[in-house]
Amino acid sequence: MSPAHKTYVHMLASSLGEIAACAIRVPTEVVKQRAQAGLFGGSTLLALRDILSLRRSHGLYTMTMELYRGGGITILREIPFTIIQFSLWEYLKSAYSRRQTELTGREKGLTTTAESAIFGSVSGAIAAGLTTPLDVLKTRIMITRRTSGDGAAERQGVVTVARQIQRQDGLRGFFRGFIPRVGWISTGGAIFLGSYQWAMHQLGAPRDDGTAV
Repeated sequence: MSPAHKTYVHMLASSLGEIAACAIRVPTEVVKQRAQAGLFGGSTLLALRDILSLRRSHGLYTMTMELYRGGGITILREIPFTIIQFSLWEYLKSAYSRRQTELTGREKGLTTTAESAIFGSVSGAIAAGLTTPLDVLKTRIMITRRTSGDGAAERQGVVTVARQIQRQDGLRGFFRGFIPRVGWISTGGAIFLGSYQWAMHQLGAPRDDGTAV
């Protein structure tokens, strides 16, 4: 398989995986974000009950749509994030491994756990930084709670929310939380992808060049 083909495979596989994960992640994020924003006294249980109560007042469809409020922008955030993170991680691993083989004669295709963790941290930080505006939009949409009356808070689109942020805070409003987001995702990338590489070594998975570990 050519390097370009491998890159496309990684991009497609990671994107499909993230879309599937959003079926669980989005409702969880909606409840969590509302609790963290201080709604319902910060109680996740009360935030969830508020959404579930819409089934009686507005029907199952409305309740489901409220649970998945911000689902579209979440997917739009996760797909580029995942493509950037995993594609960059794979590229950095392969490029560094080839370089080490040329310079030191190290076994072809070998990537150590430490190297994978470092590249996971770097790729996660870059992906997190570039997708921060999408994360801000997702959060703003999710915490906009539907009210119970007939004139309920209408579902706001991405463009409407983006204009509100631009009007209120300008360009910097799209990068609120940039440092914490980059910090925790780069740390998580190091732990997750470092552990992932370690597990692959233990299980005897093929190396980057397709040879056995």
